Amino acid sequence: MLEKKKVLFIGAGSMAEAIAAGMVTQDKLPASNITMTNKQNEERRIELMKKYKVGALPYHEAKIDEADVILLAMKPKDAENALLELAPHVNSNQIIMSVLAGISTSYMEELLPEGQPVIRVMPNTSSTIGESITAITGGNSVSMEHIELAKALFSAIGRVKVIDEEQMDVFTGIAGSGPAYIYYILEHIEKTAVAEGLDEDMAREIAAQTIFGASKMVLDTNADPETLRKRVTSPNGTTAAGLDALRENHAGQAFSEAILSAKKRSAEIRKEFEKVSV
Repeated sequence: MLEKKKVLFIGAGSMAEAIAAGMVTQDKLPASNITMTNKQNEERRIELMKKYKVGALPYHEAKIDEADVILLAMKPKDAENALLELAPHVNSNQIIMSVLAGISTSYMEELLPEGQPVIRVMPNTSSTIGESITAITGGNSVSMEHIELAKALFSAIGRVKVIDEEQMDVFTGIAGSGPAYIYYILEHIEKTAVAEGLDEDMAREIAAQTIFGASKMVLDTNADPETLRKRVTSPNGTTAAGLDALRENHAGQAFSEAILSAKKRSAEIRKEFEKVSV
């Protein structure tokens, strides 16, 4: 049962905190079943321990063999050393989950014992408020039971989708980088609104709520965006005028290119790690 699983976090950064906090506050796991560990920054471990009542240990004291799930949340550049250090101490009854950008399941499998279950997890920054969209994909030794466990754990920070690993780069281009696109839109809406006489705080709230409400409409109705757009666009009205300006300035093309550029960079980062894989 999920509430009996023990999770060891290797890494104690903001993403690790968001995931651990979600697991605790959403009652996915008792705080006593979660241990945070890292190689440095003892103050950070103590901070998380006090804030969420989770366990906290220096890396060399972590009881790796007692964990059901080992969640890698350090910096991607430290992944190789972490995996090589874990390899002699893990077994096939444990699941290695990684939230590290660019680290593929095949990369992890090369550095770990044969048959070791590994799952790649890609949350986004909205996990800090429990509104992430998280993608998960399993390696060669992962069962449906392992996938269901990952889905249950990460539903604590938002919605979860199981995808093929080949789709991870485009997911990164949309969901991983996507919050920054939305912030960019909000930034320009806010600046325009302020220039037109609105108070800054009011402009920010109006813009953010507009995007939030429109997004929630899509999720709640499951209607496609094109249908909803047409539904709210009257001929020769204000919305039509605004949309015409977006088309004239190639806004749709710009967003497509942003996604494809981020996807391309994600693939490049992944290949850079694979080149140095042992």
